[in-house]
Amino acid sequence: MGESEEVKGMPEESGTGLPGASGEGGPRRSKGERPGTSDDDVAIKSKAEVPEAIGNGEGVRLELDWEAFLAPSDMEWVVKPVSWDEGAFIGNGLLGAMIYGEENAKKRHVLRFVTGRTDITATRTDGQGFPPRVPIGDLHLELKGMIYHPTRIQLDLWNAEVRSTLTTTKGEVRLRACVHSVEPVMAIETEASAGEQGLRFAWYEQANLDPVLIYADGVNTNQFIPQAAVERTEADGISVSMQRYNEQEGCVTAWKEVRLSDSRTICYLSVARGCDPNAVEQAVQAVAKASSSDYDTWMQAHRDWWHRYYRQSFVSIPDRRLESFYWIQMYKLASATRADKPLIDNQGPWLAPTPWAGVWFNMNVQMSYSPVYTANRLDIGESLVRAIADNQEQLIRNVAEPYRHNSSGLGRSCSFDLASQVDDEVGNLTWVCHNLWRHYRYSMDDELLRNVLYPVLRRSVNYYNHHLEEGEDGLLHLPPTISPEYGSFMKTRVRDCHYDLALLRWGCETLLAICKRLGEDDPLQERWRIILEWLVPLPVDETGFMIGDNTPLAYGHRHFSHLLAVFPLHMVSGDNDQERELIAKSLEHWIRKEGDLRGFSMTGAASIAAVLGRGGEALRYLQALQHMLRPNTMYKEAGPVIETPLAGAEAIHDMLLQSWGDVIRVFPAVPDEWRDAAFHDLRAEGAFLVSARRRDGRTSWIRVKSLAGEPCLVKTDWTGVVRWKRCGSDQIHTADAGESDGRIHLTLAPGEEAMLYQGDELPDFTIRPVEPTSKLLRPFGGHKPWRLYGFPD
Repeated sequence: MGESEEVKGMPEESGTGLPGASGEGGPRRSKGERPGTSDDDVAIKSKAEVPEAIGNGEGVRLELDWEAFLAPSDMEWVVKPVSWDEGAFIGNGLLGAMIYGEENAKKRHVLRFVTGRTDITATRTDGQGFPPRVPIGDLHLELKGMIYHPTRIQLDLWNAEVRSTLTTTKGEVRLRACVHSVEPVMAIETEASAGEQGLRFAWYEQANLDPVLIYADGVNTNQFIPQAAVERTEADGISVSMQRYNEQEGCVTAWKEVRLSDSRTICYLSVARGCDPNAVEQAVQAVAKASSSDYDTWMQAHRDWWHRYYRQSFVSIPDRRLESFYWIQMYKLASATRADKPLIDNQGPWLAPTPWAGVWFNMNVQMSYSPVYTANRLDIGESLVRAIADNQEQLIRNVAEPYRHNSSGLGRSCSFDLASQVDDEVGNLTWVCHNLWRHYRYSMDDELLRNVLYPVLRRSVNYYNHHLEEGEDGLLHLPPTISPEYGSFMKTRVRDCHYDLALLRWGCETLLAICKRLGEDDPLQERWRIILEWLVPLPVDETGFMIGDNTPLAYGHRHFSHLLAVFPLHMVSGDNDQERELIAKSLEHWIRKEGDLRGFSMTGAASIAAVLGRGGEALRYLQALQHMLRPNTMYKEAGPVIETPLAGAEAIHDMLLQSWGDVIRVFPAVPDEWRDAAFHDLRAEGAFLVSARRRDGRTSWIRVKSLAGEPCLVKTDWTGVVRWKRCGSDQIHTADAGESDGRIHLTLAPGEEAMLYQGDELPDFTIRPVEPTSKLLRPFGGHKPWRLYGFPD
């Protein structure tokens, strides 16, 4: 399908016996076939993909039909999903829905759109605590017959739409659903056979949901569900439901069912925060605007946004299951937040019964954002930057009054206002600052550095400074604090905790680097140097890194808080044999203590193995993670949490491209199983865009484009002579990679790009998807255990 070709109407499937087979429902294809995958389709090209001529100004050619490439990664259900764990999810960074049904006999005719809006919270009336996220309710597609077989649902990643053919005991319904990418509206389009033309949409507030459905989702006694006063009205043909939790808090849902014919219906729904006339007006106007727009044009705007989003970078690996997993996480990121939307909390827009209906900062937020930097999706990371920037006064109030004159902090959990008092888990704000530092280093945005990171990190380190104590050994020590997740039920506190020592040392080093970058003569610079010189070393014993002073890792520990200096801080880098031995010993000891390992343990272990260049080991951790994920790539412990699969995507990045320590490492930890791999426009520290191709177990070529003119050092697996040339120049430079441990220095001005290769001939700088090692298609979605082991589709 060419890029200019429009897609109109319903999902293209044939043999349905539905009306409108050649009319408003759009052209038909054979059942199950994705549009854009036939041999006759024209490859989709964006402006960025138009290749430059080899010779004078050659560049990378991305030869790719995006839609056909993503199709095998779509999520698919061959029977109706019946729980949050395997539902199809849609979202636009604020509004979202999890789509599934229920097997209870009373509800087999219902397809649920369990609706959420990230920023809807309610003040607790059952005790102390921050205002948690609260459930809103369901939009139900109520059919005349029970959903039966064959039923098929597919989440089309490329177009960010759910497409389905629902077979019922009365007929058949074809469906398409999305949450619009730029409008706060969910739209569900249906086309029904004669027996299903009486279908209807119905909105049920949380308070009015059938107990069969409430209990089907699971009940967590720790979750606060507010009492809600419900008022229903109508405005200009639009139904309105207001749920009022108290005088100030609540939400408004507006929806409208538009019947285009006896068989075709579109339902539009929007949710606004609040319980006042302004909230009513927002929800009603959103539905009115959407329902009065030309539907095809409206849908094309939705698709255009997603098509631009995906093109920001490209990754292809031969492991089709992990490749599919990766691209679903890219979809999940943009469904969970946007630059102007709330930061990613523990669940994104897809709230379900949970004890964690809020924002957690001792790992969850940091890991959720970890893939945005290398993936070249910094706009997604802006939501975290904005949350910190907008709440700096609250971060000050989070520390005790005697420290507020120069300190800030962040406790473990809170709502979106970041109101969370710091107790004895001290380092959370400093770790968030590491995310902001990554955002800066990948963008080289000095305004972000000056206006947000510098003042917040400075105050965070100041809080540590207030608590430093000089010991009898003359060194600076930290009082007992908590290493997140270690001995949680016993509230274990340890002196000289690795978590805090590593963050404090990183913070001081980074503040000095910031002052140098900005030309700041900060009066605290000397104090930071003193801390770096006299701070007690990280505690180590014969097993590797310890939790803290006199506290070895004695039992299972799901968090890598005692390894933070290795990952993600990269302060202990493995650049020498002694460090490599220490990292390897620490990793092995941690993972062998199996008692409390979780999915995010696997992602942290994979990234640490990648630091050591152990691609095969990193791959095994990611394969173990696959067994811990839900069929739809969500993750759940006592309740759903979103960070683990997203951190899995970052671990894949770490196998392909690392850029800490002022060195860009290309294919640093590729497993032997991945003989071929390719990526395009992944981003590296220093604001570089990197593309590379790997064939038959070795790197074929590398392209580095500088966006900011920073110093550039590239480390490769090459030995011998390496040639490189600037695009647009015929001059060829050479370097001996064997003499420099594979490191090549490049001098590039902003906008310049260099092509690196070996041999006398210029290689073909074309990136194409690599051939998969199996024919596995669409492994995620419904529960399909046979596909876990690579059975063909």
